[in-house]
This record gives sequence, structure tokens and C-alpha cells, in this order.
Amino acid sequence: MRIQKILADAGLGSRRRCEEWIRAGRVSVNGRTILRLGSQADPAGDRIQVDGRSIPRPERKLYFLLNKPRGCVTTLSDPEGRPTVRELLKGVRERVFPVGRLDFETEGLLILTNDGEFAQAVSHPSRGCAKRYVAKVRDPLSPGDLSSLRHGMILDGKRCLPMTVRVLVRTRNPSYEVILREGRRNQIRRIFLALRHPVLRLRRVAIGSLRDPQLPRGAFRPLTPRELLHLRKETSNEAKRRKKQSAAEIRRDDSRGPGRGER
Repeated sequence: MRIQKILADAGLGSRRRCEEWIRAGRVSVNGRTILRLGSQADPAGDRIQVDGRSIPRPERKLYFLLNKPRGCVTTLSDPEGRPTVRELLKGVRERVFPVGRLDFETEGLLILTNDGEFAQAVSHPSRGCAKRYVAKVRDPLSPGDLSSLRHGMILDGKRCLPMTVRVLVRTRNPSYEVILREGRRNQIRRIFLALRHPVLRLRRVAIGSLRDPQLPRGAFRPLTPRELLHLRKETSNEAKRRKKQSAAEIRRDDSRGPGRGER
């Protein structure tokens, strides 16, 4: 790992500031002064010092999957005294934080970690994993409702990304599978309410390829190395896909020439 990243991850300063320290000869690894920015080190095994003082050893990275129950807030503490997801992590002493949010009444899969870079990759709209939900709503959606969801509705003055929606259970109050590729506040509930089909129950059943229908409600477990590998691969592939899509849109706009398409 590059030394400037190790220093920044240790909370000593921004990566740019850490690079300045390296250039100034203030950083050493195992007693040898480092001056080259591309230099690598092992944060767990090497003795890394700034101005002769050793930096703290990195905390071990933790990744948990929690099946969040209803009636629980996705925060580490709550000023209103409501139950939090942190209280469900019995035996976990290290500080971990939730990746994204599920509202008070929404249940389902939630990742908690102390790896900020991983959390950003999974949750960021430009490269994050698609989230899969099961929504039970009041009354069946019309073909027009489904078309609106699949084309992207306006929420808070901004168009949402298109949703993937399909019916799972056809009853008076049916259930739909909904796939989101962004995470705006209470997005599913607010959009269905705008369509006059309030959500009666909402459950997240998958984060990218990650799913576990056997995990009891309120229980948690560590993510496996295989699951972590798949999630990292998915976020990398999604980032590449979005980059190609943006480049294609720029080329298409350029090909139209100046002023075209304007009315």
C-alpha cells in the first residue's frame, strides 16, 4: 500500500498533506527515510514514523451483515432513545457504522463496517451495488404506474434513476420486487406514496449479489471473503460501466453539433 494512503487512513491528515511530509523527508519506514511518493509499505508489519513518532497500527477491518428488524433506527445512537442497530451487535467491541440507511419501519439486509473506502464504494450512486427490495403496497399498480417507475419519477425536483419493478404476489395488496440503483431518503416509500399506493411493508433482500434468506431477523454475521470479493468486483464493474456510459453520451452530444436539439 502506498505510504501516503497509510498515513491518511491513520487519520494523520489528508493524502495531499501526507505527500508533502514525504517530500520534506519527515517520513521513515523501518528507520529509512522515504522521499518517493510511490513507495510502498505494509501498515501491519512495517514501522512507519512521522518526525520520529510511530503511527498507530491500523485497526482490523470488520464487515458484518445484519438482518435489521422493524422498529430500529440505522444509527449508532439516537437522541430520542429508540433502539439502534448498534445494540444488535452483541459482542462487537469495535466501532462499526452502517453502510447506507434503512428507515425505522423498513427491515432487511444492512452492512456494517469500519472500512470507509469499502462503504463508499458500495453505497455511492455512481458505482454502488444495486439494492433489491420486496414492497407490499396498497392496491395493485396500474400499467401507467409501472411505466412511471421504470422511466424515473421526479422526487424533490430531481428525476430518479429508473427502477426495475416486477410483481411477486398478486393480491388485493400485492407485493413487488423493486431494484434501486441509488439511495435517496425514503425513496421507495415516498415514490409509491406519490402514486397513491402507500407501502405497507418494505424489506431489503439483497445488496448486489449479497443475500441471505436464512439469516434470522435481528441477527448478524461476518461477511465471508468470497462475499467481499464479489462486492468489490461488482462496484468496480459498475464504475467502469457508468464511465463508458458517460463517455458514450458525450460522444453522442458532440456528434449532434452545436445548437442541435434546442427548441
